[in-house]
Amino acid sequence: MPSVQPGVTVTPSAGHRIMAGMIARPVPSAPPPLAPAAALAPLGTAAAPTPYWPGREVRVGGTTLHVRETPGPEHETAVYVHGLGGSSNNWTELAGAVSGRCRGLALDLPGFGRTPPPASRDYRPAAHAAVVTAYLEDLRRAGHGPVHLLGNSLGGAVTLLVAASRPDLVRTLTLVSPAMPDLRPLPSRIGGARAALALVPLLGGRARAEQDARSPRERLAHTMALCHADPERVGPHAFAMAAAEAEERAGLAWAPEALHRSFAGLVGTWLAPPPRSLWTAAARVTAPTLVVWGEVDRLVGVYRAARTAATLPAGRLLRLPDVGHVAQIERPETVARAVLGLVDAAADGSWPAARAAERAGDGVGRRVRRRVAVTATGRAACGTVPV
Repeated sequence: MPSVQPGVTVTPSAGHRIMAGMIARPVPSAPPPLAPAAALAPLGTAAAPTPYWPGREVRVGGTTLHVRETPGPEHETAVYVHGLGGSSNNWTELAGAVSGRCRGLALDLPGFGRTPPPASRDYRPAAHAAVVTAYLEDLRRAGHGPVHLLGNSLGGAVTLLVAASRPDLVRTLTLVSPAMPDLRPLPSRIGGARAALALVPLLGGRARAEQDARSPRERLAHTMALCHADPERVGPHAFAMAAAEAEERAGLAWAPEALHRSFAGLVGTWLAPPPRSLWTAAARVTAPTLVVWGEVDRLVGVYRAARTAATLPAGRLLRLPDVGHVAQIERPETVARAVLGLVDAAADGSWPAARAAERAGDGVGRRVRRRVAVTATGRAACGTVPV
């Protein structure tokens, strides 16, 4: 199984000290392996994207989840969790690409896609994680677990919490641009001050009304411009599919509340003290973990990538140039090869085992960045793959 392609560069990182939890450990020793392209099932194209997988309603405790299933071998199950404002459809191409190895189950979080809002109106990442945990428990009771768990953005934070608290339910973890704490000024990242104000629950009423006045297609185009490195690559057919979903969501009364409360809950998690921070949770994850990050991510900066992978005891990092916040949509083939590389390496024991965390001498989150050729050192924190 090839590790990286010729011309790959890697970014090692030394001296990491994790401010949240004051935990440090050495960086990963090698870039993540990539399965051969021949291992993938056929992918859609810009001219003919893969149709959305069929969905069904699944009762999980007091919640009814909408889950889309990608057929695949019953002995391996992958569960996919979307990001803020997304849905199960965000995983269509990736789930199809790995379906030769794994059956796929992509769920809509409460209040998103076709899943109704939670009765509690609790949209914090911990509440979403509790629902996902309950779903994974049901899968395991039915003989489908532990699973390969994948999350993007908010879904990355949610799946991180699940893997940290319930390692018995997670065989491998893949985080695509996970929403790790990033407190840089928000307006520059989401399209201006009015867009940022619209996300403030008590103060952004007028700004939200301005957003609501846009057509669903206009809002979709704005979202794609933020999430994709180059939205022109989406193609008219894929845009039309996404636009139809956006039109459907525009008719749901609870959709704005789910978006704004989930964002507020995420920011609250970012501000949490060390015992409850995402960094502390990351340090408790023992599952083999792949971190994928686009270098043109406008929403959660790639500067968080090396620290995220280094904090995870069995984490390895893949950075993708010319890719934004949704690598599984922008580069499904490359991400699928990395996911299958993780699955294979976890199965044969070649993925580095979780390393015991060490207490740092202080809580300063210093980051040491160097960029070297792959042949210059064996201590590579990540691979940068030409795409």
